[in-house]
Amino acid sequence: MTHLVIQAPDLAQAAIEHVSALARARRIVELAPGAVRLTEADDTPAARAQVAAYCQEARVDWAYVEPGARLADWKVLAMDMDSTLINIECIDEIADMAGLKPQVAAITEAAMRGEIADFSESLTRRVALLQGLPLEALEQVYVERLRLNPGAERLLLAAQRVGIKTLLVSGGFTWFTRRLQQRLQLNEAHANTLEVENGRLTGKVQGAILDADGKARHLREFAQRHGAPLSRAIAVGDGANDLKMLGLAGLSVAYHAKPVVREQTSRALNVCGLDGILNWFEDTLG
Repeated sequence: MTHLVIQAPDLAQAAIEHVSALARARRIVELAPGAVRLTEADDTPAARAQVAAYCQEARVDWAYVEPGARLADWKVLAMDMDSTLINIECIDEIADMAGLKPQVAAITEAAMRGEIADFSESLTRRVALLQGLPLEALEQVYVERLRLNPGAERLLLAAQRVGIKTLLVSGGFTWFTRRLQQRLQLNEAHANTLEVENGRLTGKVQGAILDADGKARHLREFAQRHGAPLSRAIAVGDGANDLKMLGLAGLSVAYHAKPVVREQTSRALNVCGLDGILNWFEDTLG
C-alpha cells in the first residue's frame, strides 16, 4: 500500500480530510506546515482520478509515494533554469531592456507550450531581436530581476547534503548559468553562449544550440560520469524543451509547468515551492 502526500502553501483542514476520505487513508501524519502524509492510501486508478480532480480544483499538490522513500537513494538532480530554478525567462527580460519583451515573450510561450517544434529556430529568432544590446543589460537582469524560485536553495542543500550530484542544464544562456553554478555550488552547468562583440550582443548564438536533445544528452553523460543509472536521477523542468530530459529520469517533476509537461511527468508541483519535493522523502523530515 502506498502513501499519499498532499501539500499547499495554505493547506486547509477541510481539504486534508476530504482527500483522506477519497483515498481511504489509514492515518494523517503532519510533515511540515502545509504538508501531510496520508498513510496506506488507495492508489487504484479510480481513487487516483478522484484525488487528482479534487486537488486540481482545490489547488493542492499531491503525489503517491512509496513507504520509506529516501532522498539519499537518488544520485543525480538535474534542473532546468528559466522558470524552474529561477523566477524569470531570462531572454524575455533581456528583451525588455530593448523594449521588445512582448515580441520575444510570445515566441517563448509558444515554444514552451510545444507549439514551435523546433527550439533552435525559436531561439534563433528571439536572439536576433537582441542585436546591439550592451552586456550591461544582462547584468541589470541578473541583479534586478533574477530571483531563485521558492524552496530552490533548501532543495539543493538537502540534495548536496546526502551526496546527490547537481546539474543545471538550460536552453538559456551561460552568462546566467555560470553565475548560478558558482552561487549554488552546482557540479555542472550547461547552456547556450551569446555572441558578443565590443561589449554588445551580435544577435547570434555561438556554436550549436542546446535544445531538447542537448539537455537529454547532458543528463545522460553527467549521470555516466558520476556512475549513476538514469533510474536514480531526478529531473525538474517546466517547458516542452525539457521533455526529453525528463523522460530519461527515474523521477521526473513538472514544476509550475505547461500542461504538455504535467501530462508526461511522474509528479508535479503546481502551487508549492521546489522544496515540496523534499516532502516525498522520509529522510528529509525533521
